[in-house]
Amino acid sequence: YQAELRELRLRLDQLTANSARLEVERDNLAQDLGTVRQKLQDETNLRLEAENNLAAYRQEADEATLARLDLERKTESLEEEIRFLRKIHEEEVRELQEQLARQQVHVELDMAKPDLTAALKEIRTQYEAMASSNMHEAEEWYRSKFADLTDAAARNAELLRQAKHEANDYRRQLQSLTCDLESLRGTNESLERQMREQEERHAREAASYQEALARLEEEGQSLKDEMARHLQEYQDLLNVKLALDIEIATYRKLLEGEENRITIPVQTFSNLQIRETSLDTKSVSEGHLKRNIVVKTVEMRDGEAAPASEPLGLPLLYPSKPLPHV
Repeated sequence: YQAELRELRLRLDQLTANSARLEVERDNLAQDLGTVRQKLQDETNLRLEAENNLAAYRQEADEATLARLDLERKTESLEEEIRFLRKIHEEEVRELQEQLARQQVHVELDMAKPDLTAALKEIRTQYEAMASSNMHEAEEWYRSKFADLTDAAARNAELLRQAKHEANDYRRQLQSLTCDLESLRGTNESLERQMREQEERHAREAASYQEALARLEEEGQSLKDEMARHLQEYQDLLNVKLALDIEIATYRKLLEGEENRITIPVQTFSNLQIRETSLDTKSVSEGHLKRNIVVKTVEMRDGEAAPASEPLGLPLLYPSKPLPHV
């Protein structure tokens, strides 16, 4: 039984070690799950920030588009205004030329008025200078406005291009983060499933270990009871043997006393001591009987019986059941 008990203890130690190892693995899985959840939260925050930035850039791109459209409308309006001013200028120049031509005719007809011709020439020169100056100023203003509008359109186009580029970058980052998020979700679900399986397996193994331990305790108690029963039977056998040895010794002494009594001469019968035996049985525990042998001594004096001496009690143990044959 000692070897079996050692084996059972060894199995119990192994089960305890496996249980501790499973608990450590469960703690590690819980820690990994917490790390993955934190990483998932961080990635979610980054995704939200990227979405907010993308919305802001989209708004800026829309504003830049609106500004470009406004500048295009302004450019078209300025071009129309320039065409209108050029047309007006051309009409004014043509009218001035017609006036100068008419004045030229009047001057040719009136040869006697040289001062008027000089005045007309001076007026013509002034009008031509004014027209040239106005045309030059209009062209310069047109060029300046067109350059400003071109620069603004270029800047807006560059801003729009940068906004589109950043929007594409954020879109790619969002797609990448979405893929990472899905991957992390899959990993999280897998880890949670593994943790549930580990917990269920640990619960099943713990229940199995508890059942095995209870069964081992029952077997140990059964072995203890059986050992106690064997010890009790052995003690009973020892008691029976002791009782038999005492009884045999008593009968041997009785037989020796009878032999001695037979060898005594007849004339000494007056001093003969007669022994009587009486058996008193009493029940004992555990199915055994306790018997006392009472020996009475009777002295014969002048043919009369003298008072008997005190009885001698010898305890004997007899089994209540028949003894096995040896």
